[in-house]
Amino acid sequence: MTDVTKQVDRERLLETAVRLIEIPSPTRSAATVADRLAQILADAGFEVERPAAGWPEAPAVAVRLDTGRAGPTLQFNGHLDTVHLPFVPPRVENGMLYGSGASDMKGGVAAMVEALRVLKETNALEGGSVLLTAHDLHESPWGDGRQLDGLIAAGYLGDAVLLPEYLCDRLAIVGRGMAVLEVKVTREGTPLHEVLGGIEQPSVILAGAEVVRRFADLDWRLSARTHPLGLRESVFIGQLHAGEIYNQSPVELTLSGTRRWLPGTSVDSVEAELREIWQSVAAETGTSVDGRILRTRDAYEFDPSHRVVACFQASCREVFGRELPVGTKPFVDDGNTFTARTGIPAITHGPDARGAHTVNEEVPVDELVRVARVYAATAVRFCRQQPA
Repeated sequence: MTDVTKQVDRERLLETAVRLIEIPSPTRSAATVADRLAQILADAGFEVERPAAGWPEAPAVAVRLDTGRAGPTLQFNGHLDTVHLPFVPPRVENGMLYGSGASDMKGGVAAMVEALRVLKETNALEGGSVLLTAHDLHESPWGDGRQLDGLIAAGYLGDAVLLPEYLCDRLAIVGRGMAVLEVKVTREGTPLHEVLGGIEQPSVILAGAEVVRRFADLDWRLSARTHPLGLRESVFIGQLHAGEIYNQSPVELTLSGTRRWLPGTSVDSVEAELREIWQSVAAETGTSVDGRILRTRDAYEFDPSHRVVACFQASCREVFGRELPVGTKPFVDDGNTFTARTGIPAITHGPDARGAHTVNEEVPVDELVRVARVYAATAVRFCRQQPA
């Protein structure tokens, strides 16, 4: 086992990460970086598949390392798109990799590519196979997860999944579902000066404030819905916009935020509860209130006794000397989709990176090497044929 982890090539891994980061790829525009990844894998001797998976504008990338012998399939999965922020080109300084996607998650994709290359070069798999997939449409609200859904529907699916998002301090067996909330409050008429009739109009600001207040009350009630490992349900408002000037009655207010829920909570009930709030505010304030609930990922939980967990933990002991505590995932990612929709356990484990969803993404190159080693070692353990 030690031999395969020692074969991870730090400089090759870093070169792969830089080559991916140097191509801007905001969500819905990952075609060029997907082409680059496909070429990297083809140059490494892999037969590359390019399934459209419902998004022909940027076909996904898939390769298989198949031993031809019986055994399970471990899937490495990553997204190639980045959030819509100003592009920062890659640079390496003092062992740190910087640039758009360094943390989220082109650095992680490079680590899983390096793990796959090492497995191929060492012929370390005793059985089974490894499937690597990479895709667009991950980051919300610009992406809707459609391409990953298409990959799963088309059969690009292993018996367990590893995802190199930036969670490294725990083994998350449970995660919340999440929806993005977008609420618009409007009134009839035109914007008016406060003293020229504006103060007599229904106030979209007061109505919006009431929506926020009732969401806050809901969040307080939701705080009682908890998971034994520590997560709670929530509703959160992060943006509110209205008005053009301090003494004008505006005709529109918008607010947005999130609603997160635990496994076992009905998504239909979540949506009905939110709609009831803004509809009642509209009726009471003389305004019109319309909202959208953009479901991004579902809640999930998997059994910590699953074999992939033991294989992963053994690999953590081998690579960095300890197992990870079982815990919860604070954010949502593609692991939610895999486990919630298929029942297949998906472990999120990536580098100790910083700056995700900012223009200051950074990751230690040594962390990318560590992740590649864990992935390669887990594959060797998991893909063995088990006794009948």
